Amino acid sequence: MTTQAKTRRRRRRAVPIGRILLIGGFIVFVLAPLYWMFVTSIKPSDDYLAVPPVWFPSEPTSVHYTAALFAYRGLKGLINSLIISLSATVLSAFLGTLMAYSLARFNTGGAHLSFWVLSQRFLPPVAIVLPIFLIYRNIGLHDTHFGLIIAYTVFTLPVSVWMMFAYFRQMPRSMEDAALVDGCTRWQAFWQVAVPLAAPGIVAAAVFAFIACWTEFFFALVLTSRYAFTLPTVFRAFLGFQGAQYGEASALAIVSLVPSIVLGVLAQRHLVRGLTLGAVRG
Repeated sequence: MTTQAKTRRRRRRAVPIGRILLIGGFIVFVLAPLYWMFVTSIKPSDDYLAVPPVWFPSEPTSVHYTAALFAYRGLKGLINSLIISLSATVLSAFLGTLMAYSLARFNTGGAHLSFWVLSQRFLPPVAIVLPIFLIYRNIGLHDTHFGLIIAYTVFTLPVSVWMMFAYFRQMPRSMEDAALVDGCTRWQAFWQVAVPLAAPGIVAAAVFAFIACWTEFFFALVLTSRYAFTLPTVFRAFLGFQGAQYGEASALAIVSLVPSIVLGVLAQRHLVRGLTLGAVRG
């Protein structure tokens, strides 16, 4: 075998090995923090900072889950987060679909309106949270579910509009035109033809909106206090003057992952189609 043939053979072997190492390193990078968080949630308190570290406790305990959900109001925060995030997601997907269709099919407002919608996402939350706080205090929406639902809907709507705007733009008009020729009204052509075709894009936008609402902290910190607080704000209770509650914080973090994982698994098929068929294209 010649030297060049040996070199080509070594290169062909090196490529799969390089890919395997890269994928393996990425998996370890992603899963290692999750594993350590889960192990910390079931460790006895004495094992948190043990040297050498305890990779898996000999006597796992669920006491941190009980304390996080009930002693630190984690269960109340979890219920509030579900109500507020799901409501804001439905509103964002519904309004975003109507706005995106109008922009894509009728060029409503020209190029300026579509850019203005996107520019609302450029504003940092700290620039608008104080006026919203003062308005909510005056009209009685502070520390209410409805007030935070409105804030989260406004917060996620620009991204939802732009994701579905790209999706509607790449959809052919011919099917809607055929429905109009067959006697459908414009509204029927939208709901019976355009919306089913755009379902993957709508699902992808809804998943992103839910994750943004579920993990949002700053608005919830300023706009809620005793009644409508969400799960991310509960984590403040684990960093007290008497030290950090690592077990309780890890347990609540594991619980907070469950809705996002379940939603991602259920929407996986639509999510992949929504992202690959134009939901994130410019």
